[in-house]
Amino acid sequence: MHSMNTSTAPWILVNRWHGAHRAGVVELQLNRPDSFNALSTAMMSALQFQLNEIAQDESVRAVVISSQGRAFCAGHDLKEMAATPELSFYQTLFEQCSKMMLSVAKLPVPVIAKVQGLATAAGCQLVAQCDLAVSAPQARFAASGIGYGLFCSTPSVPLTRAIAPKQAMQMLLTGEFIDAPMALQYGLINTVAPDDSPEALDAEVDLLVAQILTKPRAALAWGKELVYRQQGLSLEAAYKLAAHTMATNMMHEAAQEGVCAFVEKRTPTWKSA
Repeated sequence: MHSMNTSTAPWILVNRWHGAHRAGVVELQLNRPDSFNALSTAMMSALQFQLNEIAQDESVRAVVISSQGRAFCAGHDLKEMAATPELSFYQTLFEQCSKMMLSVAKLPVPVIAKVQGLATAAGCQLVAQCDLAVSAPQARFAASGIGYGLFCSTPSVPLTRAIAPKQAMQMLLTGEFIDAPMALQYGLINTVAPDDSPEALDAEVDLLVAQILTKPRAALAWGKELVYRQQGLSLEAAYKLAAHTMATNMMHEAAQEGVCAFVEKRTPTWKSA
């Protein structure tokens, strides 16, 4: 479907989608299928590098995070963690992961998780941290650290923001798996593909991407930043920030054209999306 550029192998495969209606989409594919795409320090460094590059590239309109193999991401690399039982190592590791997750949130474009299989612990965290998520019916999700004596503290940050508190606490306290329909019901994902074929998952992601690409990049960037910033504010402060954001957005040529088009009962024509 899309050409894959393996120049940045081994850990992350970078795929720039092509075609008139797909330009500006970058797919970052986790590429440790034999290790269930566990987030080793090397994997996280590779992903961080790509996120940094995308943050500086104004031609990018959307990012898709996907994976090779049966699992989307099984979380942190427990073998690597067990090999270095030192507080300083663990502190650095989790700070590295938190920085990476924050980079996803801070990207000025929508980030879509394309989940074809298992997403556990920090893998479930990555799904929760992405702005949107599409899943195959066979995918399963869990904040499974507690089963190994390690409460999923960092995964709890986006998880408790993405889904209802009681559901999040049940996942965190029990480590139990939920299937794709339950993840959809919880609000962890947006859509479940109709079947487990790669083509069905591709089609659902394409549908979201197509909708995003018809919207002005600047408006999406302002909106995404606002949504995350206001979550930590009081109601009054959130409204103040949101009002300022909307006023700034309204001054942009895209909003001016969009409002004029509405008044004139026509389809808006943006100079650049």
